[in-house]
Amino acid sequence: MAVTGEVVKELQNEITCSICRSYFCEPVTIRCGHNFCQACLSSSWRVEALAFSCPECRRVFHHREIPIVNRRLAELTELGKELSSRLMQSTEGQSQCVTHEKPFKLFCEEDQKALCVTCCETPEHGAHKIFPVREAAYKYKRELQRIRSLLGNYLEEDEQLLAQEEKPAVDWSSLFSNEYYKIYNLRWRAKNLDLPERIRQEQEANQDRLSQHMQTLQDLMLELQALAQQPNVDLLQDAKHLLRRTEAVLSQRAKAVTPELREYPIPGLIEILNRFRVELTMDPTSADSWVSVSGDLKSAKAEEEWQVETKPPEDFPLSYVFAEQAFSSGSQYWEVDVTQLPQWVLGIYTAYLKSRRRRGKKVSCTSLFLLQCVKKEEDYYLQTYPGPLNHRMKSPLPRVGVYLNYCHGTLGFYNVLQRSLIYKFYSIPFTAPVKPIFSPGPPLPGTKPGPMTLCPVDSHLCACCYSSQ
Repeated sequence: MAVTGEVVKELQNEITCSICRSYFCEPVTIRCGHNFCQACLSSSWRVEALAFSCPECRRVFHHREIPIVNRRLAELTELGKELSSRLMQSTEGQSQCVTHEKPFKLFCEEDQKALCVTCCETPEHGAHKIFPVREAAYKYKRELQRIRSLLGNYLEEDEQLLAQEEKPAVDWSSLFSNEYYKIYNLRWRAKNLDLPERIRQEQEANQDRLSQHMQTLQDLMLELQALAQQPNVDLLQDAKHLLRRTEAVLSQRAKAVTPELREYPIPGLIEILNRFRVELTMDPTSADSWVSVSGDLKSAKAEEEWQVETKPPEDFPLSYVFAEQAFSSGSQYWEVDVTQLPQWVLGIYTAYLKSRRRRGKKVSCTSLFLLQCVKKEEDYYLQTYPGPLNHRMKSPLPRVGVYLNYCHGTLGFYNVLQRSLIYKFYSIPFTAPVKPIFSPGPPLPGTKPGPMTLCPVDSHLCACCYSSQ
């Protein structure tokens, strides 16, 4: 039987590892029947894990037993690689120009078309960039390999994100349930019982969205691998179109893998928090060189010369200013107007924290607890430091409320307009006074920075007020 391209392609699918998307290297077969590279499976099954699942069908195994190499599958892999190479060599140069009946030896970059020598002499391609087929194919093969490696890295990240979605680091149901319980000081009422179900449904929707994105990446990787095995002329006809499709998918990656921050309004929330409202002023002596404080000490503004770093430091916002007030007891609540800022940082700083021990080991504690807003293209992303929050919003927040309970060691951030919780830190081991911290940036390139303003104690924000601004 003649070995056709379809037969070789089917064989390639059978001898390709679903983890690294390359030909098997020392393949092993696990109990569910699926095959992987021995090194890929070992990397996927981390030693410290309590259970181990098949990367393909997700069947769970409770013991980490890496099988011995499947020698027959290894031999089949070598045979498949040889057949693929022979097929490429046998088809290389067979395609020819129908018009001039000469083999395709050149490639037009502008028209994405294979040409014979006579075709190049026509006025149609006279001013175009022409390359030898082998040179052009080598260029695209390198680009295809680069994209495949990039997709492989993204798939690993997505698998970790999906695992987090299946067992989320933020227990939103408990988070909001606790808020309701504290506000009303009674058990859930019937009208509020649908909230955990809504959160569960949205978490499942996030998992489905992420799974679909992963499937798209996997399909693209298979297409890239199959295309890389094609004869040079066939590869050149399809490579640019496939690379454009891949770029389009990757350009939407941030939205695909980052869940949208949901709003769960809590009736009476802001009214109760206002009972703990405190008047704050900013300390101009603590201001960074890229931050200026107003004369009334109520607002901070980023200087236009503020240079945006490519990567923010791990311990502090880029530029900041402290409040003059410090708190070492009780409960305090303040609001900050960030209407004119696409990017900002809010939070608290404390000099000392109690040392913690977990499983007999001392755990270091951060002295900063922050909520950060970052704008990327048309979306806004809310992130916590430390903490797992990384969610996107379609529109910016006009005003953020911050609630500190020193005795209980909690710090909450609130969407004042929607009367909903953004995120809450629990069990912070305070031992020293706490100071609010503000960072009105970094500013976006080409924009005029606006102020970050402390809201007066008697000011209130509602939807009608905000819409009229």
